[in-house]
Amino acid sequence: MNATGFESVSSAGFAAAQRPSMRSRWRGWFRRGIIGFGAAVALIGAAAAQDYPARQIIVIVPFPAGGSTDILARILSEPMRQALGQPVVVQNVPGAGATIGVGRAIQSPADGYTLIVGNWTSHVGGSAVYPVTWNVLTDLEPVAMLSTTTLIIAGRTGLPVNDGKELIAWLKANPDQATVATVGAGSGAHVCGIYFEQKTGTRFRYVPYKGGGPVMADLLGNQVDLFCGEASQMLPHFRAGKIKPLVVMSKTRWRPLPEVSTMEVVGASDTHIAFWQGMWAPKGTPRQVIAKVNDAVVKAFADPVVIKRLTDLGQDIPTREQMAPEALGAYHKSEIEKWWPLIKGANIKAE
Repeated sequence: MNATGFESVSSAGFAAAQRPSMRSRWRGWFRRGIIGFGAAVALIGAAAAQDYPARQIIVIVPFPAGGSTDILARILSEPMRQALGQPVVVQNVPGAGATIGVGRAIQSPADGYTLIVGNWTSHVGGSAVYPVTWNVLTDLEPVAMLSTTTLIIAGRTGLPVNDGKELIAWLKANPDQATVATVGAGSGAHVCGIYFEQKTGTRFRYVPYKGGGPVMADLLGNQVDLFCGEASQMLPHFRAGKIKPLVVMSKTRWRPLPEVSTMEVVGASDTHIAFWQGMWAPKGTPRQVIAKVNDAVVKAFADPVVIKRLTDLGQDIPTREQMAPEALGAYHKSEIEKWWPLIKGANIKAE
C-alpha cells in the first residue's frame, strides 16, 4: 500500500465490484426459480399424461343429436371406454355453423379430458364463413381420422326426375325454381350445392336448416326438393324408397348403391367432394395423451361390431395409416386449401 492508500482503496473497490449486488442476486434467484417452476410443471404434466385417463372424458359433437357425426361418436364411445378404462361421454354443442362447439373445444384445458369429433362442415366450412378468433388448423391437435363417405344429391319422391342427367336437364329448364336444403352457411351441403351449380350451369334456391334431422324430415315430407348430404345418412331412406338417390359426388360409384351415377357419367367430370369425420384435442395436449386416445380409436375400429355398424351406415373406415394424427393433420390442411377459395369466392356469409 502506498502513502496515499490508493492501492488499498483500489483493491477494496475491485473486490466490491466483483460481489453481485442485491438486485443482481435477486435477479439470479428469480431466474433460477422460474427455471425450477417450469421444470416442475413439465414433470407434473408428464406424470399426468402417464396416469391418463383418471376420470371421464367429454367428447364434444358440434351438431344436434341424431346426425351422422353424433351417431359415429356414440358408436365409438363404448369401445373407447373399454380401451381407456374411463367413461366417454358425448356432449352436443351445436350452433353457428358448428363454430360454437369447435370454439368450446379449443378453449378447453389441453389435458385430454375434452375431445371433439367433427366433420367437413365443422372443420372446413364453418370457420371460413363465421367470424372466429381461432384457427381450426393451429388451435387443435389432430387425433385420428374416423370415417369418410361420399356426398349424394337426393331428391324428394315427388320430384319429376329419376337420375342425374334428368336432374340437370330439369334444373336448366326451371332455373331458380328448385329448393335445396343446407345445414347452415358454409356447410358441406351448401358448398356441394354451389360446386354443383358451377360445374353444371344450373341455379336453385337455398333453404337453411339447423341440422340434418330437420332436413330429412322435410325431404321425406316433400317440403324441399333436393339435398346434397352424406350418403350414409340417407341410405335407409333410399332403400325404403322414401327419397330418390340422383347422383354421387365421388370418382367411383358408391358401394351400397352402385346403380347411382357419378358426376362423370352425367357430364360434369372432376366434380368430387368427400364428407369426412375426425377427432381432435385442444392445442398443447401432451403427445402421450394423443397417442393413448389414438390407440383407443384404432382398437375401437378393430371391433367387428363397430365395423359392421358403420359399414351398414355406408361409412368407409380409413386404414391404420390414415388414422394417424399426422395423416389427419395433412389431409385437413389440404381440404382447407382446396375449399376455402371456393367458399370465399362465392361470398358465402354467416346467416
